[in-house]
Amino acid sequence: MSAPGQTAGLSVFTDPLIHELGVSRTEVSTSYLIGTLIGACVLPLTGRALDRWGVRRMTMVIGVAFAVFLVALSLVTEIVGLTAGFVGVRMAGQGALSLAATTVVARTITNRRGLALGIASGIGSGGISLVPVFVESLIATSSIHTAWRVEAVAVAVVVIPVAFFLPRHQTPGSQTPQSGADVGQQLWTLREAASTGMFWVIAAGLAASGMLSTALAFHQVAVLGEQGLSVTEAAANFLPQTVTGIAATLITGALSDRIAPKYGVTIAMVTLTGALVLLPTAQPGWTAIVYGLVLGAAGGSLRGIEAAAYVRYYGTANIGVIRGVATGVNLASTAFGPLLLALGHDVAGDYTTPVLFFAVLPAAVAVVSVFARPPQHPSLAR
Repeated sequence: MSAPGQTAGLSVFTDPLIHELGVSRTEVSTSYLIGTLIGACVLPLTGRALDRWGVRRMTMVIGVAFAVFLVALSLVTEIVGLTAGFVGVRMAGQGALSLAATTVVARTITNRRGLALGIASGIGSGGISLVPVFVESLIATSSIHTAWRVEAVAVAVVVIPVAFFLPRHQTPGSQTPQSGADVGQQLWTLREAASTGMFWVIAAGLAASGMLSTALAFHQVAVLGEQGLSVTEAAANFLPQTVTGIAATLITGALSDRIAPKYGVTIAMVTLTGALVLLPTAQPGWTAIVYGLVLGAAGGSLRGIEAAAYVRYYGTANIGVIRGVATGVNLASTAFGPLLLALGHDVAGDYTTPVLFFAVLPAAVAVVSVFARPPQHPSLAR
């Protein structure tokens, strides 16, 4: 249900918005960037609210707010209103609702928690990838205004009732260890977690993946078109990405219960580097399919490991605010990706040169993650 606030769900509105509002593609992209950045800044506060008020109560609030923002988007007539709408749906949809969903799984399930998070993320990703098809059909048969209102009704009808079935809030003091991984774990605050290198290694992985994956998805038709694929072939490349993305999410989620989560970050970053390096070889046919498979696996593997990694290293007592900061970093990175790739194309004259240049980022995070030490709580260090 976070799809109306995700890049995939919003991308189908881009061309209709340009036509209806009489604005340029650059103006829409800038509006999206501003909306995403402001929305990302609110996520640490959302995470803190999840810790204080509980996922059940906050999911109700998020569901109502998300539906209201979608209705507001259906009423916009100029770029300022569009930007305000982007702030709301990016904050409530991609940010807050996704954060609430993974937080409740992390807190409720203690046996094979990584696998559970992988299943939740995999099903969510698969559903998100299907939503643009239905929304595009809805826009074609009605209008963008109707499409946003239908999405608002769907969010309200599904999210708010589901919230009533979520577990009631427990204060950090009432949370007792229920699995071997949690026994003896200290209560980490945000300040303590953010003072460790591991926190920023995982956040750097999220930022690199978010920025580069969004950039390639946003410009996919143009990027693969430069490699000789038709518009239809380039759009169809999302299919292999979705298949391996779901599979990788499930696999790495299960692995996070058995290996140090930092190695999941390493796997994700190495896979993402491989996808970027493969781009120049992508041609119509099996090479383009291989590129799509590897790119999908890169994003999926990080989705499967991220939530489990933070819970394993920092516990569940303050996981909302801890992951709120990390999710904010990830969301902010998605705002810059499409713009940086477009600027790189303007400077280099093609897409492959900046893509190969950006491959240094995940490669560097992969190397650092191998040598990162598991965090030790300050009280134990003393």
